[in-house]
Amino acid sequence: MSSYSSNHLRLLSLTKQLTSYVNQGCHVDALSLFHRMQTSPALTLDPFVFPLLLKSCTAIHRPQLGSSIHAHGIKSSLLSNPFIACALIHMYGKCLSISSARKLFDEIPQPNVVSWNSMISLYTRSGRMDAALDLFQSMDVGPNESTFNVIISGLSALEDGPFKAIGFYRRMQKVGLRPNLITLLALLPACVGVAALSLIKEIHGYAFRSNIEPHPQLTSGLVEAYGRCGSLVNARNAFQCMKERDVVAWSSLISAYALHGEARAALEVFQQMESAKVWPDDITFLGVLKACSHAGLADEASDFFDRMRKDYKIEASADHYSCLVDALSRAGRLYEAYKVINEMPMKPTAKTWGALLGACRTYGEVELAEIAGRALFEIEPSNAANYVLLARIYASVGRYEEAQRMRTEMKERGVKVAPGSSWVVNQD
Repeated sequence: MSSYSSNHLRLLSLTKQLTSYVNQGCHVDALSLFHRMQTSPALTLDPFVFPLLLKSCTAIHRPQLGSSIHAHGIKSSLLSNPFIACALIHMYGKCLSISSARKLFDEIPQPNVVSWNSMISLYTRSGRMDAALDLFQSMDVGPNESTFNVIISGLSALEDGPFKAIGFYRRMQKVGLRPNLITLLALLPACVGVAALSLIKEIHGYAFRSNIEPHPQLTSGLVEAYGRCGSLVNARNAFQCMKERDVVAWSSLISAYALHGEARAALEVFQQMESAKVWPDDITFLGVLKACSHAGLADEASDFFDRMRKDYKIEASADHYSCLVDALSRAGRLYEAYKVINEMPMKPTAKTWGALLGACRTYGEVELAEIAGRALFEIEPSNAANYVLLARIYASVGRYEEAQRMRTEMKERGVKVAPGSSWVVNQD
């Protein structure tokens, strides 16, 4: 066997080992192996090696080594290789700065669509949608499905982005690109954001015709989207059509029922989930506790909260505590709710205190209202609603001076009443 063949086989073997290290997350071993390969004069490194190395540099934050690979790439004219170019863009964006990644991108001779997508993706992931859209508009190659997917996903996450995301979806269809699973998953949050039930149905139909629907992540997303848009029948139908139902699918259906006040249906689905031997997670219990709180099922909420921690060993979050406090408060068990707040292992949120304060008004409980109100003034000092609510509680029991004092305190703190909140106190 010639020395060339021998070295070639050795290079293939080492590259295979390098790939294995990177895929298993053994990035230090990968870089150590590369060092041995690099110092062997008989081995001419294949361009395939460099994206692997850059992935490891990015994972363990080694920008200096990444920069030296970049320098080697320039000398060897490797920047025209789109995979190396993309890996460099990603490494600079993650380890140094977006601007350094952009500087590199601008140096690439004739970047292809993959390189454009890498830079656009960096902008969207760092929340710089304006820069991403500007770059999209300046593309001198045709965008592909991945380009549109990145833009749709980025826009869907913005408060004012859903309509724009849907607009990009239509634009994608117009240029003849077929939406794929990633497109549909990115688009569903936008549909929910604008309650576009007809578009959710369109996505569902398209997924079915394109044989994408069996994917569990999409079907669970459809169950959630239908539920969030108020179509419980469609949510249930999508769920029942699933061949395999994972914890996400069950949780999505429970949340759908909880959101629309169908507490008993939500709890029934949870029982079916347990019967199906699917292990619930923290999101499942959040849906269950919300169902209990919306219906004022205080005993059930307490039982589920205890079971979550004892039977399923799930640590309660601030949101779980808020739901329990809300359920107890709605049922008039205000001092129990206050006890739960005092025993929370984390700082109570505005949502937790707000649940108690709202119930204090319903039940005319002034003492606890003062405690909850004062806690809320500290957490969100600019929220006028808390001052207005406490003032109304005072007024409801004839304590008009204290109600007036709330107005004075607001002025002193510079808090402005939102339109629609009235300070008129009826003293008849």
